[in-house]
Amino acid sequence: MNDSDGLAAWLRLTLIPGIGGETQRKLLAAFGLPEAIFAAGRLAVRGVIGERADPLFDFNPSETIDSSLAWACQPGQSIVTLADAGYPPALLEIPDPPSVLYVRGNPALLQNRGLAVVGSRNATPQGVQTAENFARTIAAKGIGIISGLALGIDAAAHRGALAASGETIAVIGTGADRLYPARNRELALAIAEHGAIVSEFPLGTPAIASNFPRRNRIISGLSRGVLVVEAAPESGSLITARLAAEQGREVFAIPGSIHSVVARGCHKLIKQGAKLVETAQDILEELGSYDEPEAASAPPQATQENALLGALGHGPCGLDDLVERTGFAADHLLGKLLTLELAGQIATLPGNRYQRLA
Repeated sequence: MNDSDGLAAWLRLTLIPGIGGETQRKLLAAFGLPEAIFAAGRLAVRGVIGERADPLFDFNPSETIDSSLAWACQPGQSIVTLADAGYPPALLEIPDPPSVLYVRGNPALLQNRGLAVVGSRNATPQGVQTAENFARTIAAKGIGIISGLALGIDAAAHRGALAASGETIAVIGTGADRLYPARNRELALAIAEHGAIVSEFPLGTPAIASNFPRRNRIISGLSRGVLVVEAAPESGSLITARLAAEQGREVFAIPGSIHSVVARGCHKLIKQGAKLVETAQDILEELGSYDEPEAASAPPQATQENALLGALGHGPCGLDDLVERTGFAADHLLGKLLTLELAGQIATLPGNRYQRLA
């Protein structure tokens, strides 16, 4: 938004303590733009929201407004309001769209609906690899990946999109000037350079636990659907999935072992009607963006790798068992296993065992 006076009024409206999104929208519906709200005066505003109007006229966070305007003047940083043409159209469909969004990176990406990929912060190595592989494949098809920059599944999803040179958006629960968690700092900088980091919270907002469930409605709101990779039965990822269903978005879940705690949330979603997915193609077909590749004869090397994948089955398997199943020498197998791991088709597990991922 280029009109500094108009943007200052938006910031003033959203920075007043106790004036939440519902009250902001009520005032906007009554008076129009924020400038008109303040121009109307205390008595007129009281007629709409009662005594809650007083802080709007008694408190003016001018220093925070000035610093926010200065922040938005820096390259690669912007503030988008409900009145802007660049406001994400998908968020206009949800019941409680944020009045203001602080963006690091390319705000134009907010115009495109993507796939949200969420899951456990304490993900298994296989879950991390699965999230990264799904995100890479889907981003390569031109569908952006949206997540929350958390450790575990979120970070893997962003990495997968970046690896495919695709679009990715991180919706965070802190101020856009803060990179949290610290372990994802380099990833956050890469997202800001090649994608977008988005927050509805004022600059300087620290990591407050209650903010993270709130930001989940933006993750789901920006998406065409939400994929849950791994999640405990009572987790933030299930909140995102519930919000997605309420917003009319698709919900996808990847099943896992019945013995795994982080699979139980996905199983719960599937029981509730989420679409069970086993491959990225399942999601692409559902979203209507999958193009069937032309058939081609597989080269001998690919034939051997396909045979090895078949021998692996769908459970952990040791090297000795693979030697017995395939008849290949151990050193030959190790080379093929490394190729498949680099291609994201298998994962190496503790104890010199291997697990097929797709």
